[in-house]
Amino acid sequence: MSLLELKGVEVQFSGFRALRGFDLSVAAGELRCLIGPNGAGKTTALDVICGKAQVNGGDIIFAGQNISHFEEHRIARLGIGRKFQVPSVFRELTVKENLHVAFCRRAGVFANLGISAAKANADELEKLAELVGLKESFRREAGILSHGQTQWLEIAMLVAQDAQLLLLDEPTAGMTAAETRKTAELCKQLKGRHTMLVVEHDMGFIKEIGDVISVMHQGRLLAQGTVAEIESDPEVRKAYLGSGGIRGA
Repeated sequence: MSLLELKGVEVQFSGFRALRGFDLSVAAGELRCLIGPNGAGKTTALDVICGKAQVNGGDIIFAGQNISHFEEHRIARLGIGRKFQVPSVFRELTVKENLHVAFCRRAGVFANLGISAAKANADELEKLAELVGLKESFRREAGILSHGQTQWLEIAMLVAQDAQLLLLDEPTAGMTAAETRKTAELCKQLKGRHTMLVVEHDMGFIKEIGDVISVMHQGRLLAQGTVAEIESDPEVRKAYLGSGGIRGA
């Protein structure tokens, strides 16, 4: 059963059609990868799902509810969490404090930090830090974490918010090979517990985590299938001409 459905979604910016009747269906617990050449509309698709951009036509259905014209904060409260390309964490706070803020889901950073331990059990937060490889950095300020660690902290904050749907926009950008492998393992651990939609250019990473790949081109869904099916699809190959090829997507 689909948790997320986009039906004929249209998005225009100053007359430019970023999404052109875009369709997508993602099942509950699935890890779906979304790829495509530069300018295909991948980030715009994530933007409309989380409410950062508004649709000009079509419908977005989440958990049976039409959220097409919901405001961003309302969508977040329904259980959709977004990780952007540039990590957004509280750099002056510790890893523990960042997770505490996310766990409590209340407006005001310092109000969150004052909430009793009963509301955000320290043991639970430490287990979450361990899940994303940050147990040793639990009491360190986020500002001194490496780039990869900061990315993992932001993913952990989405998990702490108990988001049903995680939207990850290029989660391995700027990572080392070792960090990329670790991120792949983390995504595989989260799959099933959370529904995940991942936009990524690294096809090695996509092959590691993705069961079903959706390919976008010029604002539309071009193809969908396994990695092998996508790589052998002539329309996909044609779309990637001049962009470095699908293997370097």
